[in-house]
Amino acid sequence: MTGSLTLLLVRHGQSEWNATGRMQGQTAHVPLTALGHEQAAAAARELATLRPGALISSDLHRAVQTAEHCARATGLPLTTTPALREQGYGVLEGRPSRELWDIVDWSDPHWSAEGGESLAELHVRVSGYLRKLRQRPPAGVVALITHGDTIRAAQAVVAGTGPEAMPAVTPHNGSVTELRL
Repeated sequence: MTGSLTLLLVRHGQSEWNATGRMQGQTAHVPLTALGHEQAAAAARELATLRPGALISSDLHRAVQTAEHCARATGLPLTTTPALREQGYGVLEGRPSRELWDIVDWSDPHWSAEGGESLAELHVRVSGYLRKLRQRPPAGVVALITHGDTIRAAQAVVAGTGPEAMPAVTPHNGSVTELRL
């Protein structure tokens, strides 16, 4: 493909675990709240105005529910991939996030919980996926429905930086972030 590839990264709407302050990571079954569905519908309306040609989602339930709103708004078929999952937090998933501030080493990109994934590993996973997407893009504008840390990793990859320079700010639930490869 010649020219640039535009990525429209949609963060899933608020999930039940977002609302209760629990660490989600790659826990698969967590659904959206009513507010999350509203956020997903709003993101889908915004996405439709940006006219993506393909719609790819994380296979985690909260992202798929958000992507279903996007599919209805755009008329595009939906495909899923585990490559767009959130960072895995292993044994910490399901625990209240407020308990983790003293456990997680947020400053070390190579730290991971038992059974989890480090930011460095997340960065490698996202980088590999974006490289394959760039080599064989399904369209010139691709919507990716995913998760906060995954979006931050994509931002770092596109900026040409490593996991230690990932943006500190996580996009809001139901937001659309545009990146060009």
